[in-house]
Amino acid sequence: MYLIDTHAHLDFNDYDKDREEVFSRAKEAGVEEIINIGADLDSSRRAVKLAENYDKLYATVGIHPHEAVTVNEDSLNKIKELSSSPKVKAIGESGLDFYYDNSPRDTQISAFKAQLELADQLNLPVVVHSRAAGEETLKVLDQSADFAANLIFHCYAYGTELIEKIIARDFYVAFGGLITFKNASEIRQALKKMPLERILLETDSPYLTPSPNRGKRNEPANLKYILKKAAEIKGISAEEMAEITSENAKRVYRL
Repeated sequence: MYLIDTHAHLDFNDYDKDREEVFSRAKEAGVEEIINIGADLDSSRRAVKLAENYDKLYATVGIHPHEAVTVNEDSLNKIKELSSSPKVKAIGESGLDFYYDNSPRDTQISAFKAQLELADQLNLPVVVHSRAAGEETLKVLDQSADFAANLIFHCYAYGTELIEKIIARDFYVAFGGLITFKNASEIRQALKKMPLERILLETDSPYLTPSPNRGKRNEPANLKYILKKAAEIKGISAEEMAEITSENAKRVYRL
């Protein structure tokens, strides 16, 4: 099988002691390509540097809503400069997180809009983080450029009502370890409704480790468990799910 982990943070210091082994285990598990996601200016720099050292590793550059207070003309210019690397495939992750509210909500919204505008200027896809802010996220997106063909709704954590609105907008949706959690039936129902041609798979490593490895540090090799559950939910084989989601990832990230 050929798998693509569309969201990981392998530049984080969680992997400083065994990064090479993490890459080896990923390949053994069929994960051939990985998108390493920028979450602030420093991690975006690290993501680009790491991607430039590995053939099948790519990067995104952006500023997470937790760090929205750091978004200004200077930081946006630096993100733009980083995006010139051929290994950079998207802007993000950016969006809204009204669960933690680590940055004021109005600041999150303005930072999100600024990065959407930058992505539009650069003709790059956008990786969207949205937590406890589903309707607000869609409202911002509806006020922005048309991203239907190249927007990734990362780590889907809502139910079926929002997924129907996302389907109507033709966005891509990435599902991760949450679909394996016992208390996540609504997310599984959302995946069941999602058209196959818009589904992506991700680990969000080092977070959200899927069953049966919950409680341990996550890594791309665990994508096989997410694949198995996603295939079960959609009523298709793991091989077919791997093929479809890999083609989807190649399309949206232009790999």
